[in-house]
Amino acid sequence: MQVTVCRTEHFNAAHRLHNPAWSDEQNQEVFGKCNNPNYHGHNYELTVRLTGPIDPDTGYVYDMKNLSKLVKREILDTFDHRNLNLDTEDFRALNPTAENIAIVIWQRLRPHLAPHLALSVTLHETDRNSVEYHG
Repeated sequence: MQVTVCRTEHFNAAHRLHNPAWSDEQNQEVFGKCNNPNYHGHNYELTVRLTGPIDPDTGYVYDMKNLSKLVKREILDTFDHRNLNLDTEDFRALNPTAENIAIVIWQRLRPHLAPHLALSVTLHETDRNSVEYHG
């Protein structure tokens, strides 16, 4: 029997969507206001889902206190109240789109979880825009 447990967290971060190989005009055309050279921010909502069997000894798929600590250490402490382009190594050469942020979050969490647990990340950039990554 497989069960999915979820942990939702929030973080605030600024970014600029920009492709340095393109002209300013092409960046503006593709990314619009998200290409603002002075950056812009989002109040991100992150949901981390783990799917796996229930441990017969604990009754848990995964201890939610430990999941909270993992997300805080690997994601919130790194991205919260940061400029993703300037303040994080993850996005020095990677355009910080919602899609790429979700993949980076997944990649930062995956090594710390048992292989039998399926990991899924949902990132809400706005109330209307979200992305999911399942690895």
